[in-house]
Amino acid sequence: MNIKERIKKQPGPLGQFADYGEGYFVFPELEGPIGPRMKFQGKDVIFWSANDYLGLCNHPEVKKADAEAAAEYGMFYPMGARAMSGETDKHKELEKNLAEFVGKENAYLLNFGYQGMVSIIDALAGKDDVIVYDIDSHACIVDGVRLHMGKRFTFQHNDIESFAKMMKRADRIAKENGGGILVITEGVFGMRGQQGKLKEIAAFKEQYDFTLLVDDAHGFGTLGETGAGAGEAQGVQDKIDVYFSTFAKSMAGFGAFVAADNEYIRFLKYNMRSQIFAKSLTMPMVIGGLKRLELLRTRPEIKAKLWENVNKLQTGLKERGFNLGDTNTCVTPVFLPGEVLEGTIMVKDLRENYGIFTSIVVYPVIPKGMILLRLIPTAAHTDAEIEETLDAFDAIHDKLVNGVYKKQAEALNMDYTPL
Repeated sequence: MNIKERIKKQPGPLGQFADYGEGYFVFPELEGPIGPRMKFQGKDVIFWSANDYLGLCNHPEVKKADAEAAAEYGMFYPMGARAMSGETDKHKELEKNLAEFVGKENAYLLNFGYQGMVSIIDALAGKDDVIVYDIDSHACIVDGVRLHMGKRFTFQHNDIESFAKMMKRADRIAKENGGGILVITEGVFGMRGQQGKLKEIAAFKEQYDFTLLVDDAHGFGTLGETGAGAGEAQGVQDKIDVYFSTFAKSMAGFGAFVAADNEYIRFLKYNMRSQIFAKSLTMPMVIGGLKRLELLRTRPEIKAKLWENVNKLQTGLKERGFNLGDTNTCVTPVFLPGEVLEGTIMVKDLRENYGIFTSIVVYPVIPKGMILLRLIPTAAHTDAEIEETLDAFDAIHDKLVNGVYKKQAEALNMDYTPL
C-alpha cells in the first residue's frame, strides 16, 4: 500500500471527522477583532476559546507599540538567524527583562513555542541521558521526547508515587550509562487546568541529581504573586532549572522564551537547531513584547480582573452542578457524560441558539464516554457575558440529562466513534 492509499484509509483520530466537522468544529472561521465577542458564521457569539488571558491583544498601548514597530522596521527585520545577522539590542533587552521577571540569570528568545520546546529537549538530552516526563504532557513535549535516542519513561499524570518509581529506574540507567536525567512537566496542564506537582517533584532533588524543565505556557502571566508563573505560585521557582513559556497566551502574540542560569542559556544558544537555522524573531514582536511585559509588571489590576472573572465563572458553574475536575488555574474544563456525536450536537446548540462559542474535546484526548467543553476566561470578559454563559449552560445541561442530544444523535444514524 502506498502512502496516499494508506492515509486515505487511515485518516487519523481527528482526520476521520473532517467531512463532518471541518469549518465548524475544527478549523472554524471567526470574524472581527479578537475579544469576548466575535462573529461566527454571521452570528454574534461570546468567545471562550482565546488564550488571551490578560486581554492584551486589544490593549491600546500594545496595539500602538506593535503598529509603530511594524511601521519602522516592517516584518522582515532582523534579516536572518540570530547567530548570523539577526541580533539586536532590543532582543537582548527583552531577554534581560524576561529573565528578571521569572527570577533567572538569563533568557533566550525563541521563534515559536511548539518548535522551541521540541528543540530544547533535543538539545539538552543526549543519547546517554534519561528523560522522565508526565504522561499528559503537551504534544510539543511528546514530540521533543520522540527525538531522544536514549531511554525515556512516563509517569502517571501528577502522580508522585509513579514519578518516584520512574526516577528510581532512570537513576540506575543514567549511572550505568554515565548520563544525566531530564525531568519534564508543565506548570499548568492546559486541557484539564491542574498545576503540575512542581513542589513535590523539586523535593526529589534531595535524592536525585536531575535537571527540571517546566513548560509554563498557561502559568506565565496568570499565576504567582507577580505573575511569574506556577513555580512562583508554589514557592519553587528557584528549583526549576530550565523555565519555558510561550508568548501565545498571556502575552497575546507569538514566539516564546526559555530562561535558566547562564550555562544552560549559553549551551542552548549554540545548540538549538530550530534557532540556529531559523530567522530571528521579528522586531514588531520583540518591541511589542517589551510593552506586554511592562504591562504584566506594572499593572497588577489586569491579572486581578482576570482572576475575578475566573472565580465568577468557575463558582457559577460549580453552583449549577457542573464537574470542573480539579482545576486550580484559569483553564475551565466542563466534563459531561456523552459520546462524540452528542457532544458536537450540544456544541452546535450552544453556538446557534445561545450564542456561546466554546471548544469541544473528545476521545482520545479524554476517556471514551466523556465530553469536555473547555472555556478560557480572560480579563476582558464582562459580568454580563459570564451570566449569559451560565444561563446557557443551565439550558444545555437539562437537555443533556433528559437525553435530547442522544436522541438527535441516534436520529442521524451516524457512528463517529473514534478509531
